[in-house]
Amino acid sequence: MTRTAPAHAPSAASAAGPPARFRDLLAAEWIKMRSLRSTWWTIALTALFVTGSAAVASLADHDGSASGPGARGFLPFDAFAPGGYMTLMLVSGSVGAVTLVSEYGSGLIRTTTVAVPARHAVVLAKAVVLAMVWTAVGAVISLAAFMVSRAVLDGRHAGVALTHPGVARALVASALLAPVCALVGLGLGALIRHTPGSVAATLFTLVMLPPLFSTSRQWSADVNHVMVVSAWKRLVQNWGDLPGTSLVHDATVPASWAVYAVWPSAAVALAVVVVRRRDV
Repeated sequence: MTRTAPAHAPSAASAAGPPARFRDLLAAEWIKMRSLRSTWWTIALTALFVTGSAAVASLADHDGSASGPGARGFLPFDAFAPGGYMTLMLVSGSVGAVTLVSEYGSGLIRTTTVAVPARHAVVLAKAVVLAMVWTAVGAVISLAAFMVSRAVLDGRHAGVALTHPGVARALVASALLAPVCALVGLGLGALIRHTPGSVAATLFTLVMLPPLFSTSRQWSADVNHVMVVSAWKRLVQNWGDLPGTSLVHDATVPASWAVYAVWPSAAVALAVVVVRRRDV
């Protein structure tokens, strides 16, 4: 006597369910990020510090500036104080690194890769969510810092409008600085997979390495100009190449935008390759 299989016996394929769609991965990564209170506290404190740095820099120039319309040009490092934006770079880069490294440390990455064998899709989802969140944060901080600076300088009729030459470019460059650094941190985190090491490597790459290369020599200036912080400083300037300064090799605006594009693209590509080739 032979037994026949039930007509409606579930197959292995049907039990496994359909593969996760990319938008499902995006939703999962967004839930992971927004469910952490530390994320919002970090963003809030960073925004407060960057805006406060702009206010302090503007107050310092307010006290020493001549009054009257047109008495001073647009000084970008009032609204976009380097100290504040260095902090933004450090925070966003560190958060980008920890986004991936924390899953390796907790072992959650094993569960994730079992549920979604396509590891590259998981990394790309993390990168998209990181970029979207930090672009929004960067845009808010950039505009807030400029408006605070303008409000302070308006007291001596020294503020400038949003339509002033150089302002729009500085706003966009400052807004995109945060997601660029976050994605660089993500790439380094995928490569190193150790929280202190990843954060340290991110800080060194983004902030500590560029000053080692001066702009007094051509070869050194070329290296300096491919750094993210150097590109940001050039993009927030509202002047062209410095005249009569043969010892200073200034970067071009198109090349600085290219730096903004190449660094995060290379970092995400590195993260995808490393995650696919190394065991979890």
